[in-house]
Amino acid sequence: MGHGNNVTEFVLLGLTQDPSAQKALFVMVLLIYTVTMLGNLLILVTVLASPSLDSPMYFFLANLSLLDAVYSTVFSPKLLMNLLSDRKTISFPACMGQIFTEHLFAAAEIFLLMAMAYDRYVAICKPLHYLTIMNQRVCILLLVVSWAGGFTHSLIQLVFVYNLPFCGPNAIDHFVCDMYPLLELACSDTELIGLSVAANSGAMCTMVFILLLISYGIILNSLKTHSQAGRRKALSTCISHITVVVLFFIPCIVMYVRPVSNFPFDKFIAIFYTLVTPMLNPLIYTLRNSEIRNYIKWLTGFQLSVKVSGDLD
Repeated sequence: MGHGNNVTEFVLLGLTQDPSAQKALFVMVLLIYTVTMLGNLLILVTVLASPSLDSPMYFFLANLSLLDAVYSTVFSPKLLMNLLSDRKTISFPACMGQIFTEHLFAAAEIFLLMAMAYDRYVAICKPLHYLTIMNQRVCILLLVVSWAGGFTHSLIQLVFVYNLPFCGPNAIDHFVCDMYPLLELACSDTELIGLSVAANSGAMCTMVFILLLISYGIILNSLKTHSQAGRRKALSTCISHITVVVLFFIPCIVMYVRPVSNFPFDKFIAIFYTLVTPMLNPLIYTLRNSEIRNYIKWLTGFQLSVKVSGDLD
C-alpha cells in the first residue's frame, strides 16, 4: 500500500445511481461482453484450427483477439457485479491491479497494431520477400516486443499512482479505477504526476496513431501498381486495419491529450474503449475477410446444413 495511505478500499460511483437504469445497463453490458467473448474466441479458434490461416497476418489477428478477450474481462465482470450490488467497492490492491492490467493490455495492443501495420506493409509493398521477412522468428519477436512494451508502460503508470497518499474521501466518480479520478483523490499535489501520465499515454497514442496513418497511406498509395483483383483484396484488408486503428486510438487521444482533469464524459469514453471496441474488432475483421468468413461457416457446419438441404430438394 502507498506511503501515508489511510484508504484500504475505494467506492466506485459507477455510471448511474438510478436502480432501473442500472438494471438496463446490466443487460446491455452482459450482451456486449457475451458478444465480445464469443466473437474473439471464435476468431481465435478459427485461426488455430485452420491450416490455411497460418500466415503472419492471422497470427497477429489471433493474438489481437486474445488481447481483446482478456482486456474486456478485466472490466466487464466487475462492472456487472457492481450494477447489481448496493455496495460498489474495490480494494486498494485490486484497484492497483486493475490500473496495471488496463494499461498492460491497452499498450500491448498499441504495439501489436504497429506490428500488424508492418506486416501489411511487407505483404503489399514487398510481396516477393514477404515470407522471408515475416518468418516465424520475426513474428514471435514482434509479439514479445508488444508485451514487453505494454508491461513497461503499465509499470510506469503504476509507479505514478501507487505511492500517492490517499487520506479520504475514497469515492471514485467512475466505474473503474482510472488514473485521473485517482489523482483527484490524492491528498498531495499531483499536477506534475498528471502531466507525466498525459505525456506517457497521450504522447504515445498520438505519435503511434500518426505513424500508423502514414504507414497505411504509403501502403494504399502503393496499390496503384497492383492488379485490380489484388488491389481490391489488399484494400479490403487495409480498411479493416484502419478502422480498428481509428476506433482504438481516437478515444485514447481524447482521454490523454487534454488538460489533466476528470471530466463527466470520461465514463462514456471509457465504456467505448473497454467494452465496445473489443466487441467491434472481431466483427470488423470477420465481415471484411472472406477467408475467415468461409472457414467459420465450415467450422460451424453452416455449409453442411446448406448442402443437406440442397440434397433433400
